[in-house]
Amino acid sequence: MNISYKINSNLNLDIIKDTYKSAGRVRISDFLDSSFAEALLSALVQRADWMQVINSGDRIFELSRELRRSFDDDRNKNLEEAIKNSARYGFQYRYETIRVPDDIGQRNPDDILHFFVNFMNSRPVIEFMREITGDEEVDFVDAQATAYGSGDFLSRHNDAIDGKHRRAAYVLGLTRSWRFEWGGLLMFHEGETASAWLPTFNGLSLFSVPQDHSVSLVTSFADQRRYSVTGWLRSFHEK
Repeated sequence: MNISYKINSNLNLDIIKDTYKSAGRVRISDFLDSSFAEALLSALVQRADWMQVINSGDRIFELSRELRRSFDDDRNKNLEEAIKNSARYGFQYRYETIRVPDDIGQRNPDDILHFFVNFMNSRPVIEFMREITGDEEVDFVDAQATAYGSGDFLSRHNDAIDGKHRRAAYVLGLTRSWRFEWGGLLMFHEGETASAWLPTFNGLSLFSVPQDHSVSLVTSFADQRRYSVTGWLRSFHEK
């Protein structure tokens, strides 16, 4: 693959570590070499195999674009109403995803998204993540690409799931020139207040698990989709 696949060598690791230690989260600007981030975004924008994911309680439904095009107005209206009713007071989400297999043997090294996940699982990157989080039991990274368009959101949750051994979550932003009023903000809930992070390009948001957060509803007047690659730093062991 004719791109420079590495972490930005100009990052100040001491500042990043101190911020994560004190706040439980940090945003790392210009995380990747710029050519790597550019190539990753370009590939994601052109892909047609996005699946819309919607939950109903613990059940997850994946809807292809082809399937959604076959829905009539009544079916779309009923689905939208069900999502709204569930989101009003419970955990609910809707967005598009391209999942990456956890098993490295099932990944295609010629697929740049799979290539990125293999890179994130390389020894230098795992050591980099251990250094930031102070957690020597970070063993591997999982991932999915996500795209949020008008009406998409992810309501409040904390990422703690039994048996997943998640130590921290990450979001690699691949979105340019986003505006706060378009929604799609990564929000950290703290009692009656919240901190909101704007989608950015080539910025890595890293935060400890568990930690209450959400992605706010993308408005109807946002003029692009919110792209990212997101996942968790995981261990083979319980804490």
